[in-house]
Amino acid sequence: MTDTQNAVVSTDAASGEASDTEVGSAAEAAVRTGLFIGGEQRFTDEVVKIADPAKPGVVVGEAASASPQDVADAVAAAKAAYPAWSALSAAERAAKMAEAIAGIADDRDTDAAILSQENGKIRMEAWIDALVFEIRWNLALAVADQVDEVTTLEPAPGLPVTTKVAHSPLGVVSIIVPFNWPIAILGAGLPYALLAGNTVVVKPPASAPLATARLVQRVAEKLPAGVLNIVTGKDENMSALIQNPDVAKVSFTGSVNGGKRMMEMASKTLTRVTLELGGNDAAVLAEDVDLSDAHLDRLFGAIYDTTGQICMNAKRVYVHRSRLDELVAGLEARLQKVVIGYGLDEGTTMGPLHQPAQKAFVEEIIQEAKDAGAEVREYGELPGGELAGGNFLRPALVIDPDPSLRVVTREQFGPVIPIIPFDSDDEAIAAANDTWAGLGGSVWTSSPETAQRIGSRLQCGYVWINDHGANRLDLRAPFGGVKQSGMGREQGIEGVRDFQDTHSVATLDEEALKAMAH
Repeated sequence: MTDTQNAVVSTDAASGEASDTEVGSAAEAAVRTGLFIGGEQRFTDEVVKIADPAKPGVVVGEAASASPQDVADAVAAAKAAYPAWSALSAAERAAKMAEAIAGIADDRDTDAAILSQENGKIRMEAWIDALVFEIRWNLALAVADQVDEVTTLEPAPGLPVTTKVAHSPLGVVSIIVPFNWPIAILGAGLPYALLAGNTVVVKPPASAPLATARLVQRVAEKLPAGVLNIVTGKDENMSALIQNPDVAKVSFTGSVNGGKRMMEMASKTLTRVTLELGGNDAAVLAEDVDLSDAHLDRLFGAIYDTTGQICMNAKRVYVHRSRLDELVAGLEARLQKVVIGYGLDEGTTMGPLHQPAQKAFVEEIIQEAKDAGAEVREYGELPGGELAGGNFLRPALVIDPDPSLRVVTREQFGPVIPIIPFDSDDEAIAAANDTWAGLGGSVWTSSPETAQRIGSRLQCGYVWINDHGANRLDLRAPFGGVKQSGMGREQGIEGVRDFQDTHSVATLDEEALKAMAH
């Protein structure tokens, strides 16, 4: 299990890396995690120091930094464990997985505290992050009885065979998750890959691996050695997770550019990919939208949860022109109550952005909107003291911007939203679909007919009605994007099948063959 100590290591605020002098004179970081390969924890001489995005100069902990050989060893361990694991029935695998997840909540408070510090999100969101992993794991187990189902194709005219179509696992699977909701997102793929009969190497996010590595190791320790492995460290050492010929598939959640790199790398070995990439989700608020407090609270959360750093957050809001002022007033009333601060501090409702580069990008697109003459309103007070210089931004509304501005066309991944009025449903649908992305979308209306009419025309993988975002995602339903938001599906039996091949066995039917002769 992981070591925990109380001291922290000071880092250089600009680079996020500790200097040799500081490391040499300071105690070990507060949290220390290793690799987990073939059933054994492995520490490395080189470590990655994980910066606190809210407190310049503070390191949350140290993660082992895998070498290319460590990564190769993890793949080899997964390959060695594959024959025995895949030979089990789905019911047998599910039983072992149920044992492995038992007691996972015992350390949830600690997991959440660590994740809050390394990610920046508020404590409650970090706690929910870990909770969703357990929920998704158990929902995967709920479809275990469907995994081994076989479809029988009876003889037909001209086809004198009986064919049984089953499903078989792929082999070794790599699962790579991002910083924003790393544990919850891992739950959308990992249990389905294991239940399908694959063995897995997990790569937590390089900039926030600690809580994920801790939690996954607790699960891996209860599974047969090599079935579940963990590697952390620098991205440049991880190519074998994609290009090792023993890796059958990589499941990647991250940016569009990251997904393109995954595909390019995977093409060299024809490694399969599932990609859940960025979004530019549109929320369409019809003329008859209900703007009661309950609905405004939902929309506000859909925009600003995790400081806007959720792939399926609403990124553009299209509202009927007659309701624009009412909507802005409702969101403004909530933004005026935002408390920007440290994620672990009581009363904080919005933490920092995770990366300095992302803060700089969001600042840039907000300034671009101001320079273009858009009405920009910013709220809240930036924290001072030890938090001064952290990755904090004031949340903003950008009202009626030119649709060509980057605050509309790009995924902001920060606490800013464009509010764009429309005059007809057709105009709103066309604008909502005029994007590179297609992850999610939502329709807000008092009319079921309007909801169906607009929702059925949104070009995205998942549509909410009178709600939006991760809080209302049905964790039983297949989830994934269209266009550049990705390919493949997670969750449900479809999520299992995404980690399997079909396997058909055809038996010649002598009676049917004789019948053909006549």
